[in-house]
Amino acid sequence: MSTPWHEDDAFWRTFGPAMFTAKRWQDGPAEIERVLALAGTPAGAPVLDMCCGPGRHALELARRGFAVTAVDRTAAYLAQAHARAADEALSLEFVEGDMRRFVRPAAFDLALSLFTSFSYFADPDEDRRVLQSFRRSLRSGGVLVLELMGKEVLARIFAERDWQRLDDGALMLEQRRVTDDWCWIENRWTLVQDGEVHEFEISHRLYSAAELRGLLQAVGFGEVRCYGALDGRPYDHRAQRLVIVARTP
Repeated sequence: MSTPWHEDDAFWRTFGPAMFTAKRWQDGPAEIERVLALAGTPAGAPVLDMCCGPGRHALELARRGFAVTAVDRTAAYLAQAHARAADEALSLEFVEGDMRRFVRPAAFDLALSLFTSFSYFADPDEDRRVLQSFRRSLRSGGVLVLELMGKEVLARIFAERDWQRLDDGALMLEQRRVTDDWCWIENRWTLVQDGEVHEFEISHRLYSAAELRGLLQAVGFGEVRCYGALDGRPYDHRAQRLVIVARTP
């Protein structure tokens, strides 16, 4: 069997510059400010940043004095994050691991899954396993913040294709196709850079707010609230993203 796209290091290496642009790095501190406002997590608390990438949010949390554990399966991203942390003399823990298997029972007050880092798996039971792992890793009263593209938002803004020019001048084409009665989306990403063309097919499951809220409650979370952006706006017809704040009993 071929390697799933999310386990292909070549994909993360090729499209890292497209996903982690200078603008996204600049937005990191404001995003963390909003996450902390939603979660109400006390200063210095232990925080899990799952699928941390090159450390956009984990480093900002460490700058603010939180005890950060940053987990990602891509070693190259962890190396980048570690180098940035060393440059700033920041102390945080980096773990190379899979979101389906990382569990540290009752270790964290806050867990993050930001920037659509969830719902990659063809088997929906694996999504459930991820959420169960978050639930087990959080202390009583702990908070999980999920931020992704909700099914309702995507339906409103859906475009079959679009182009963008990246910071380094490369061109990127995204082509999209919704399948399985709006349960799944298939994407083809094409990068044109320095006369070379790179193509990858990626896909992931689509969740509505109600579906994801029900799944979180089924794995043991208590209060679950849905928002339309990290600034806490309502999840309604003007929502920009789906942000879920789930608390443990």
